Amino acid sequence: MWSFQTDPDFQSELDWIRKFVDSEVEPLDSILGSQWNIHDARFKRFVRPLQEQVKARGLWACHLGSELGGKGYGQLKLALMNEQFGRSRFGPIVFGAQAPDTGNSEILAHYGTPEQKERFLNPLLNNDIVSCFAMTEPHGGSDPLLLKTQAVADGDDWIISGEKWFASNARFAAFFIVMAVTDPDAKNPYRSMSMFIVPADTPGIEFVRDYTYFGQAEPEHAHLRFNDVRVPKDHMLGENGDAFAVAQVRLGGGRLHHAMRALAEATKCLDLTCQRVASRFTKGERLSEKQMVQERLADCWIQLRQFRLLTLEAAWLADESKDWKAIKQNIAAVKVMMPKVLHDVSSTALHLHGSLGLSTEMPFSYHLMNSYMIGLADGPTEVHKLTVAKEMLRDVEPSQDQFPEYIHHRAKAQAELKYPAG
Repeated sequence: MWSFQTDPDFQSELDWIRKFVDSEVEPLDSILGSQWNIHDARFKRFVRPLQEQVKARGLWACHLGSELGGKGYGQLKLALMNEQFGRSRFGPIVFGAQAPDTGNSEILAHYGTPEQKERFLNPLLNNDIVSCFAMTEPHGGSDPLLLKTQAVADGDDWIISGEKWFASNARFAAFFIVMAVTDPDAKNPYRSMSMFIVPADTPGIEFVRDYTYFGQAEPEHAHLRFNDVRVPKDHMLGENGDAFAVAQVRLGGGRLHHAMRALAEATKCLDLTCQRVASRFTKGERLSEKQMVQERLADCWIQLRQFRLLTLEAAWLADESKDWKAIKQNIAAVKVMMPKVLHDVSSTALHLHGSLGLSTEMPFSYHLMNSYMIGLADGPTEVHKLTVAKEMLRDVEPSQDQFPEYIHHRAKAQAELKYPAG
């Protein structure tokens, strides 16, 4: 049944999350470094107790199915939760729902051996460790068929050689999930690659450099070089050539969760801006009384509501269909809108705060830069626009006539046949 009403019991959980994030979690954003740096003594001191409160409340890692000890919440409930704890960069990890660990845990749950689940999945789900998804390479952008990193069979092992780029959280990770070419001569290029678990302490892994972008607490996007890195054969996830299928396991739900966190970021920017314009005077009246300011605020609010409904509809469809492929157009549309909404709202917030908004004392430059990041991560906006358009046109039959059937004189003739005069 379609409804815009949240179940009262679940709404009480959302209300608790909102208050908890506002009072306990958001302050961490101002004093701690990377939210993935679980090795920091201050993380252990401040974040671990909050995680225990979340676990006691029964809200830990709710993306997990009941077989993994989670709530088994559907995508709609998860979206609504992400809308609340996405207001803080520490929100997801306090609730055991941080990327890329959520997606990597899905991969391990589907493809890992019992021994791998014991070694990697269980501690990952408990946030005793964090992980890294290493796919992108320095020479290639959004085309995965350009990947050059190779894994060559050698006895009971695979030897991995190549480079990975912008491997987020690599220096904090206990293991990497690495995509590599295993059959360069495959007739179907989408069967030429495989996915591997690579423990971070494996000999031959070289950190070339860590990169960051404006507003991040510390550099956390690695350029990695794999120098004949040897892993056991059973560290392949899935079968030889399954890399693209394995990767899809982690993408659909992750994009919805990222979208609702982006919505939370943008909503927070707008909330702060409303407070600011209601407090500032210029030219004899409050800034909030200026019609051009009101217009910009209204545009932001409308844009946020549109994006929220688009994302929640996609989440509802995911729960109904249980088939990510069937709703790829909806997911792509969400991915397209996500960076634009955050960009537009954070830009408005920065502008209406004046020179203060431009300064590093305010969060808006970071949110603005983050909008560009999410417009590139998991594929650039242009790629997802193509998906939306291709799905629109997939079943459209071209007309064989020079003029379309809906040209007025033909439409009128057809109408007169259906409804003849007296």
